[in-house]
Order: sequence, then C-alpha cells, then structure tokens
Amino acid sequence: MQTDIDPRNLIGRKVFDRNGTKIGTIDEIYLDDATGVPEWAAIRTGLFSRDAFVPLEPSELREGTLHVPFDRALIKDAPDFGVGRHLSPEQELQLYHHYGLDVAAPRTLPDHDFGKVAGTDES
Repeated sequence: MQTDIDPRNLIGRKVFDRNGTKIGTIDEIYLDDATGVPEWAAIRTGLFSRDAFVPLEPSELREGTLHVPFDRALIKDAPDFGVGRHLSPEQELQLYHHYGLDVAAPRTLPDHDFGKVAGTDES
C-alpha cells in the first residue's frame, strides 16, 4: 500500500474484500513501532460487530476506498485483540499467520512501557 498517505486520512474509509464485497469502515490505523509506517487497519465490520484487524501491506487504496486481498469470512474470523491498545509482537504474529502471510519471528524490542497514558506522571 502507499506509505505516503497520512494514516488519519484512512479513518472512515470504506473497505472491500477480494470479491468487491463491502466489509465495513476503517476505525483505527496501527503504526509499526520501529518505523512509524501504517501496518494494520481496524475495520468496523458492522453496526454491532467488533473491529477486525487487517494488514495494510497487501492492500490497495483505490478511488478513496481500501481493497484487501482477503475474503470477508477470513477477516471476520481474525483474532480479536480489541482496539485502542498496542498490538504486541506476538499478537501481530498471530494476525500474520491468520492471513497466511510469511513474516520473520517477532524481533525483541527495547523494554518500553507502551501502556502509559499521555499526561500521567509515573516517576
């Protein structure tokens, strides 16, 4: 996918599966910890449904909509890690395996606390 797109501009866009069936709309975009490049889209799959994570790399932005090379059923069956939280390397690996994408084993990141809330001082 194009990496020069501001991730905030993806939120609210419609998403279609490999057959052209509408899946839902993008709720959130998750960036790679090391590079800051958009890596995952959390897609709201229906009014009362949960968000499903979809990798952005094999996806394509066309005419203002995101087209993903996966079937709707596969997306709806993706592991549910909830939105609004950091995805761990292990969770990302589970998602990559779910979509049948080859990836290297998760690299060890420096010991950071990704759970701190902005504006709190935990010295």
